[in-house]
Amino acid sequence: MEKVKYSIVVPVFNEEEVIGESHRRLKDVMDSTGESYELIFVNDGSRDKTLEILADINGRDRNSKVLSFSRNFGHQTAITAGMDASCGEAVVVIDADLQDPPEVILAMIEAWKNGWQVVYGKRSKRKGESAFKLLTAKIFYRVLDGMTDVDIPVDTGDFRLIDRVVCDTLKALPEHNRYVRGLVSWVGFRQTAVEYVREERFAGETKYPLKKMLKLAGDGLAAFSYKPLTVSTWLGVMTATFAGLYLLLTLILNLCSVWGWSAVHYLGGCIILVGGIILIMLGIVGNYLGRVLDEARGRPKYIIGERIGFDD
Repeated sequence: MEKVKYSIVVPVFNEEEVIGESHRRLKDVMDSTGESYELIFVNDGSRDKTLEILADINGRDRNSKVLSFSRNFGHQTAITAGMDASCGEAVVVIDADLQDPPEVILAMIEAWKNGWQVVYGKRSKRKGESAFKLLTAKIFYRVLDGMTDVDIPVDTGDFRLIDRVVCDTLKALPEHNRYVRGLVSWVGFRQTAVEYVREERFAGETKYPLKKMLKLAGDGLAAFSYKPLTVSTWLGVMTATFAGLYLLLTLILNLCSVWGWSAVHYLGGCIILVGGIILIMLGIVGNYLGRVLDEARGRPKYIIGERIGFDD
């Protein structure tokens, strides 16, 4: 395997409108370093012309390589595959949509050369996003930070540079449901931030709508915190206490002839409330058990359908 200084990992899903410009800007930035590099585009089961465009890019640029999944495995898995295939002394993860400016990579490289082993991009401002998206993103990062047992920096995504030692450590972690930014925080090493302004998408639509944001939050919580299970326990205790007091109050009032048969309706509502809480708790426990089952199956994290530009 050819030894290079920098590996740039770019997860891609249905980005035919932007991938050409993304490659051009990444190439301009990395050429300006005067050092060797590779651009690893990971096609996450795109259904448009993304793979065709990437194959054409590889034909024109020897530094560009393509991993193409057999189907869609997800953004975090695409990042993992790119890291697995990288060989640079430093590895940069950046999305293809150009919301994270490739030019910020130069500041990350400078920090890395000053001894930092993880340099993550911290968003000081987010352009072109609705008030709802900004609010939900703010809530997402703060709730995740408060609920997890690992100090995951707020207002950061997966845009970051990691040292080869950090990358090899991440590759050795066996878990399938991966929350990469959480794993990077969990492994430790010397970490710092580079602030930048997040731009609007160059073209196309966001690949992280609210539904995927909620799934990402769930992955982060399940991977790095037992607090949802603790919440389940305390909710059970409080509900049982409330139900016991309610039944005692109902008995006293009936004995005093304050309530008649109508107390049954209140009791029915209490039963429904308790039943709903039980179902929620079972769902939380089932989520954890499902992840245990995924690990026990031992299936590969992803399947590569095609490799372009890689030496055998």
